[in-house]
Amino acid sequence: MRRHSISPRPDWRATAQRLGFHFADMYGAPYWDESAMFSFTLAEIEGAIEDPSRDLHQMCLALADRAVADERIMARLGVPAAHRDLVAASWRAGEPTLYGRFDLAYDGTGPAKLLEYNADTPTGLYEAAVFQWIWLEQARSLGIVPNGADQFNSVHERLVAQFAAIGIGPRLHLAGILDDVEDSGTLTYLADCAQQAGHRVQLIAMADIGVDVRGRFIDLDNLVISRMFKLYPWEWMFDEAFAVHLASARCTFIEPPWKAMLSTKAILPLLWEMFPGHPNLLPAFFAGDPRAAALGDHVVKPLFSREGENVTLVRGGRVATTPGRYGQEGYVVQQAVPLFASAYGNAVIGSWIVGDIACGMGIREDASPITANLSRFVPHIIVG
Repeated sequence: MRRHSISPRPDWRATAQRLGFHFADMYGAPYWDESAMFSFTLAEIEGAIEDPSRDLHQMCLALADRAVADERIMARLGVPAAHRDLVAASWRAGEPTLYGRFDLAYDGTGPAKLLEYNADTPTGLYEAAVFQWIWLEQARSLGIVPNGADQFNSVHERLVAQFAAIGIGPRLHLAGILDDVEDSGTLTYLADCAQQAGHRVQLIAMADIGVDVRGRFIDLDNLVISRMFKLYPWEWMFDEAFAVHLASARCTFIEPPWKAMLSTKAILPLLWEMFPGHPNLLPAFFAGDPRAAALGDHVVKPLFSREGENVTLVRGGRVATTPGRYGQEGYVVQQAVPLFASAYGNAVIGSWIVGDIACGMGIREDASPITANLSRFVPHIIVG
């Protein structure tokens, strides 16, 4: 794994706008950054990223299977008592999943370590699946990267195939916060993938979802929502007024309710408990566990925080904390591990799972060792 400074394509911003990548700049700063790239060998990708991601996915499924048989584990995962039957029934029915993203620490010198799992509403998808690949093709033709360079990336093809495998219904509504440029961009991309798979699609804002007299979810045209992809976390869904109808509305959700068991950092200590010493896991404990005191350098993370909010890093006696709105739900404490570091920042690998297949990655880089919403997306290649 190496970081290289390279020349950006002269017209990449025009290309981004033409292709609908409207969040290539966010918060007044560049988000997509092709002034650099990371390179890997094929052996690194297969042995250090792809294989561990597949193993981590299977371990998470094993945890979910154990949780549905043990209400104490379900409670530790933060699933509200009122919705545990819904979550368990979803798991037992084998409701299909679309995708997820493991965030991994890897610097090319040892096993990749799981930092967290974005199992329910991961973003960073379009830029990893599509725009990164377009960059590679154009960078090869421009001589920016070697002609034989490849990329760990079959995300788009896998998404289309998984949408087809989920089954075609009368209509697929894709719901989220449409006035957020990143969320709306992700939803628009996923709608295109679903259309390619044969679905009829319709975007809808979460705030516009209604309930009819029979307790079914409906859109603004009073059409019943029977299948819904939601870019909206399950823990937020459970807090909505319509949550009382989740079990009875006869709506199929993507991601399915069982993903609520895995979309929390509570999986980190539970996985460590199930698979102690696994080379791709870091020691982790729930806050208050006396064993956490022996971790040395460590990170304290809220169970449901997003974009690096309310995270505290304790390293070498120094303490750094990010602001935010999370924490009342509880914390986990995880051993801190060095990230890939350069003069330009710290890099985290996002490894994509579509269905049950590890099929691609994206890399985000930040001046801070805590990846947050200002982190930059940097493309990668495979050489050798």
